[in-house]
Amino acid sequence: MIQNFEVQGGPEYGRRNLPKLRKALKAQGLDGFLVPHEDEYQNEYLPDCNERLMWVSGFTGSAGAAIVMTDKAAMFVDGRYTLQVGAQVDNVLFTYEKLEAGGVASWLRKNTQKGQIIGYDPRLHSPAALDSFKKSVALSGATLKALSTNPIDEAWTDRPAAPTAKITVQPLELAGESHSDKRARIGKALKQQNADAALITSPASIAWLLNIRGGDVMCTPLPLSTVIVKADGQVDLFVKPEKLTDELRSHLGNDVAIRSEEDISAAITELKDHSVIADPSVSSAFYFEALKKAGAKIIKAQDPVALPKACKNNAEIAGTTEAHNRDAVPLIKFLHWLDTEAQSGKMDEIEAAGQLEHFRHETGQLKDLSFESISGAGSNGAIVHYRVSKATTKKLAKGSLFLIDSGAQYQDGTTDVTRTVPIGTPDAEMRERFTLVLKGHIALATVRFPEGTTGSNLDVLARHALWQHGLDYDHGTGHGVGVYLGVHEGPQRISKMPNKVALKPGMIVSNEPGYYKTDGYGIRIENLQYVKEPAAIHGGERKMLGFANLTLAPLHKDLIEVKLLSPTERAYIDNYHADVWAKIGGQVEGKVKSWLEEACEPL
Repeated sequence: MIQNFEVQGGPEYGRRNLPKLRKALKAQGLDGFLVPHEDEYQNEYLPDCNERLMWVSGFTGSAGAAIVMTDKAAMFVDGRYTLQVGAQVDNVLFTYEKLEAGGVASWLRKNTQKGQIIGYDPRLHSPAALDSFKKSVALSGATLKALSTNPIDEAWTDRPAAPTAKITVQPLELAGESHSDKRARIGKALKQQNADAALITSPASIAWLLNIRGGDVMCTPLPLSTVIVKADGQVDLFVKPEKLTDELRSHLGNDVAIRSEEDISAAITELKDHSVIADPSVSSAFYFEALKKAGAKIIKAQDPVALPKACKNNAEIAGTTEAHNRDAVPLIKFLHWLDTEAQSGKMDEIEAAGQLEHFRHETGQLKDLSFESISGAGSNGAIVHYRVSKATTKKLAKGSLFLIDSGAQYQDGTTDVTRTVPIGTPDAEMRERFTLVLKGHIALATVRFPEGTTGSNLDVLARHALWQHGLDYDHGTGHGVGVYLGVHEGPQRISKMPNKVALKPGMIVSNEPGYYKTDGYGIRIENLQYVKEPAAIHGGERKMLGFANLTLAPLHKDLIEVKLLSPTERAYIDNYHADVWAKIGGQVEGKVKSWLEEACEPL
């Protein structure tokens, strides 16, 4: 079992470790310290040794921050984690604050005073965030101080060792392009921006650029490392020597110099008088200060690997299509299990998540999960980023809805899919709201749009039916997805938040509108889809882009209120189910096959 259902975090972390941190602050002459969730690599998932926010507070969410002063402390989370922070963080030790509406910067302005010194680790903060913090403390008279030693790292005496998983090679037939061609392509892009080099600190970008993968963090096959790419296509790779193999050295060849991770600071000094691209959204302030000190000319621009990585080539699309077809079999076995054994009302969320993982293991090709399954029964399904544990698990009770959001990592692709199913007979409200979510999902799946369109332009399509009934959801509609890389990747996204990155052929995005009734139930329908090349529309004047579906798993027809659907929407569902049956029907047997045939019959 990959998933761990043990209780993680909790108030005892703050009770135990907050005094230790304050002792370390006193030793460094500090009045306070900023604790972000992010680590040196700005990853979604952190190695255990970098879970600093959890160590000091007990909070395990993927977005948050803390400020620890000598006499008080504050914990900042967004609206997704209102319930979780109350369960995990001691409200006597920490006040609960919102990340939104000024967040950390506003708190600093109101709660610090003249003469106070607030420390921060420059490796963990973006330049933009630090600028806002510095402006806030300037108004109060306090100062921010960059630290060479993180006081948490000093106080954390039993801190886990840094990961040293061996780096593996991603085969050319799956990558679709050699790393020498990729390096040359990026080098050409650097020249077009009048840059001599680029500092790449995103492990996902490095993995794609060099056709390598790693095992340093959960759920994403990343090799934690840093790279300097030159305009001639040559690369310096900074990585722990323990991660290297002879196969890797042979794969990288002579144009990739392998250097120790500790050499990065010295290498930056070699960039004096060079024009260097660094991305302020993914690279920490430490690197910008180091480049500035070295005398480099800094070009603040998007990571030059991000967009090429997002636009999958034919081999990557073929691989992820195969991965989704493979993943459909365990998904369908699981949906059959939900519709039969789980209807007893005796199964719980942990058993359900474990059953789905078991079916995925049966493929013989599962490398990892792409995230810990969100297995939410009843009211737990209304918690958007819910993590089931032994302390929170609920039965899949009759008369309720069960939401399962899950994904897998295979060497040829990354999957992410959400289905909502009834346990027992759903009521009229459940059926109506599921169908409104479905209408939005269909609108986004079938839209045609011109080149230059961003995900922000399309987001309203997924919400329109809900809005007309006074309903909405408070998360994005779609995120980018990698190929045997991160289940969440940019730079594209589909959300209310403005995004300037146009959707381009080969980009994979999720399509996941939802509805959440607090203390009641959650509904989400999610498929992955990729942007197709522009094509003509009969009678039209301009070629239009569109989406091709990847995910193959039936929608539960007992939740569909057919009278709310247009003929076009009904046709879409029937065609989708016909596609599922045509592609997967021959891969399942017995009762599962009979169930799938019925599940895929026309409405």
